[in-house]
Amino acid sequence: MQPFNIYLCGVGGQGIGLLSEILLRAADYAGYTAKAVDTHGLAQRGGTVISQIRLGGVVCTPLIAERTADLVVALERHEALRGMQVALRDHGTLIYYNTSLEPLGVRLGTESEVSTDDIDKVCGQRGIVSHSVMQPDIPDPRMQNIVVLAHIHRHGLVPGLQTEHFLQAMEDLLTGTMLSANIELFQAA
Repeated sequence: MQPFNIYLCGVGGQGIGLLSEILLRAADYAGYTAKAVDTHGLAQRGGTVISQIRLGGVVCTPLIAERTADLVVALERHEALRGMQVALRDHGTLIYYNTSLEPLGVRLGTESEVSTDDIDKVCGQRGIVSHSVMQPDIPDPRMQNIVVLAHIHRHGLVPGLQTEHFLQAMEDLLTGTMLSANIELFQAA
């Protein structure tokens, strides 16, 4: 298998770290060689959080070269647009949670809020397949990452990863009611 590059981005507190670790462990359970790196920045203050995962083939570094990601996973619209512009290759795939956490520029009125139309326009220009995800009835907004993970699985966006790989990864990382709630959401979303 050729290396498959996944670029994840979001805002501190959205669960990018957990989502990244689940994907990494699921890839390991699927038998892939995988490398990953996280960049937390100002995560505790609502800043950007980035994770990069490379799996399959000969992977020497976890860092993804500019515009070579096969899949960008974003947990917010502004980060989805930024992730596409920085990391996603033409004809790649974007999946994002359709919400806005309004970065400082939007709150100050110096920048416009990113809309789904803005994302669709860039996708159309570059041949990017886009998946917008939104589930307003989730019990805890911190579980948006699991809703996105369920859609990644449902649409087969990461080749070779099966249900059992995701479940094994979640069992490694979560316990008790948190584990059962996340598995229930993963299977229902």
